Order: sequence, then C-alpha cells, then structure tokens
Amino acid sequence: MREIYAEIITIGDEILYGQILDTNSQWISQQLDDMGIKVRRKYSIADRSELIKEAVADSLLHSQVVFVTGGLGPTKDDLTKQALAEQFEMPLELNEGALEDVESIFARLGKELTEINRQQAYLPKGSIKITNDRGTAPGMWFDINKRIVVSMPGVPFEMKAMMTKSVLPKIKKRFQLPVILHQMVRTIGIGESWLAEEIASWEDALPSHLALAYLPGRGQVKLRLTGVGTDRATLDAEMNAQIAELLPMIQEYVYGFGDLEIEDAVGELLKSQGVTVATAESCTGGYLSHRITSVPGSSEYYHGSIVAYHNSVKENMLDVSAATIEKYGAVSEEVAKEMAIGVRKKLHVDLGIATTGIAGPDGGTEEKPVGTVWLAISFGDRVVSQRVQAAGTRILNIEYSVIKALNFLRQTLNEG
Repeated sequence: MREIYAEIITIGDEILYGQILDTNSQWISQQLDDMGIKVRRKYSIADRSELIKEAVADSLLHSQVVFVTGGLGPTKDDLTKQALAEQFEMPLELNEGALEDVESIFARLGKELTEINRQQAYLPKGSIKITNDRGTAPGMWFDINKRIVVSMPGVPFEMKAMMTKSVLPKIKKRFQLPVILHQMVRTIGIGESWLAEEIASWEDALPSHLALAYLPGRGQVKLRLTGVGTDRATLDAEMNAQIAELLPMIQEYVYGFGDLEIEDAVGELLKSQGVTVATAESCTGGYLSHRITSVPGSSEYYHGSIVAYHNSVKENMLDVSAATIEKYGAVSEEVAKEMAIGVRKKLHVDLGIATTGIAGPDGGTEEKPVGTVWLAISFGDRVVSQRVQAAGTRILNIEYSVIKALNFLRQTLNEG
C-alpha cells in the first residue's frame, strides 16, 4: 500500500516572534499519525503573501496533503485566503453558504454584521467551504492536481473542531490509508549508546516495515518501535513478538511501556508490595515528593516529606548527628543514610529515602564538585546508598537527581 505524506504550514508572525506556541502542528501530527498519514515536514512562516505561496507550492511537490493554519481573520494582516486565490488562479467570490454561517453567528450574538466580517464569506472560486462552527472564518479545501490543500483558522479550538468534524472524515474517504502503530519501551539507568550496543543484533534483524527510534531524556531512554502495514491486528501481533524478543536483552533497565512514567512504575511497586514511603530532601528541595505525589492515588503509599535544607533541620527534625555532619560534611554518604533512617522513624513508614547534594552553580569543591548528590534508602534491616554525579545547570541537576532517586527506589523494591 502506498504511503500518504502530509506537510503542515503554520502562518503567523506571533509564532516566529515567540509570542505564542505552535500547538496546532503538534495536534494535527497526532491526528494524522493515528489515521496512518506520515507527516513529512512542518514549519512556520511569516504573514507574507509570497512566503505563503512558496511554502504551499513546495509542499505540493512532495506530499499528497498540505495543511495550512492561520491568516484567515478579517484584518489586513490576514493574507492566506488572498494568497491561495492568486496562487491557484481562483478569484474570490461570495459563497452563499459561508455568508449564511457568518450571518447566523452574528444573529446569535445579537450584533449587526459588519462589512469587514461579510468579506470573510468570499472564498476562492472552485474551493470547497469548510464550515467553522466556532468562529467567523470558514476553512477552504482545494483539489490541486490530485493533491489536497486544506486551509484553516489558526485559533486552536476552531481548527480542532473543523479537523475533527469535517477534514479528517473527508481525507479518510479520499485515500486508502495504511496502518501506522507505535510501541514504546521505557528504560532507565543506561545511556543511549550503551543501550544501542546491547540491542544491536535485534535492531539489525528488524524487517523493513518496522523501525526503531531512540528518544533520550534525563537519565532515561525511550525506545519507539514503529510499524507500517495493512492490517492492525496482524501488525500489532508482529510488534508484540518483536518486543518479547527484545526484553530479555535489557530487562534490568526496562521499567514500563507506553506513557508510563518512572514515578507511576514506582507507585505500582509500592502498592503491590504494600510498602509505605517518606522522603527526606535537602538539595532536591521537595521535587522528589512532588514527582511521587503527582501520581493519582499516591496517598495509599506516600506519607510525607521533611525538606531539611539547613543542617539544623537535619539535626533537629531527622536526628542526623552534628558530629557526622562535622566529620563528613552535609553532602556525604553518612549524612544521607542518617537522613533516610530519621525520616523513616519520624514519619513511621516502611521505607525512607533521602537526598543531599550540591545542585550548584556554586558550592562545589575538587572532592565534591557541583552535581554531587548522595542518595540513601532505609528499608527493612538495610540502609543502602548511591552517589550521583550530575553535570548540568542547577535545575537540571535537581531533576536528574530525582530521576536517579526514583530508579534507586525501584531497584531497591525489586530486590525485596
């Protein structure tokens, strides 16, 4: 089956100035992916007629469907409709259906239709009106040499309604579309290059209609397996079989699938084992507890936190020995262990986890550079620790340390 490609063009100086985010192209991409259309390219351009024409012409050379959002309003800086009319040599003419839609909107609002809004009912002759149920600017559908150009308003809630109600059903009827499926394997505790080496033989043996992508993040790498086929059930079964072959190679690093975040995976372990937890945080300043409590139902296993940023709080609230701090320093394995024991006892939980470190940008030494973090867990009759060395900005160091802490918690629970 022939693959169908699309391109997305967003128009607006406000996007290029960074004054608003282009959420339209992301949303459109998701809808097209779900229905089996591959987005080949997407880009933003200024409110200039010649740029609009150039972008659309170039996209039509490479893709069967071109989506254009923005520039359909009633003001002088909205140039898309006129540019497309000139490009396709379709003079503007009054579209009675569009006029009725605009008149109906103004009647509902109890306002008189202005001439500037009446102009919105003029569409390129030969284009097909796409009804806008949420605004005054209709969309336009162009058939150009067996290729499609769809022009829609840039206002997201208007565009989304138009796409969902009219555009996507029309495209489904127009093209025989393949099935595109994605499966995500989420790993933690191994870098991208090392992961690639571990699974090289499996990746090299993948059939041509299955493709693997590495999506690295802070302390994590997502593996996205994408398949293209004609039958959803057959393709899904084939991809499941491939994942089953992959897992034994990297099982220790896999914490979940799909949209599952590490804090979700840890929460499932805590619930299944009936373990309660509390956190003692210094350098992470409560971010670890934030990630844990972002999971719905976390109150079942999470009891609370003591953010012991100052040494006096470590001593008074967590019973960390002043002598330990004096001898080893606040950023040390010994202090982290006493913090974990202290929060476990103070909050009467099964497991206490602690963080203490140097987030930066200042405070580092040759022995303990910026990004040095000690983690510790008190669980059962064990107190275990782990040193983390981050290498980013203050915020990145905090985020990286929390990811490491959550994985440390996962590993400890798996060990029992």
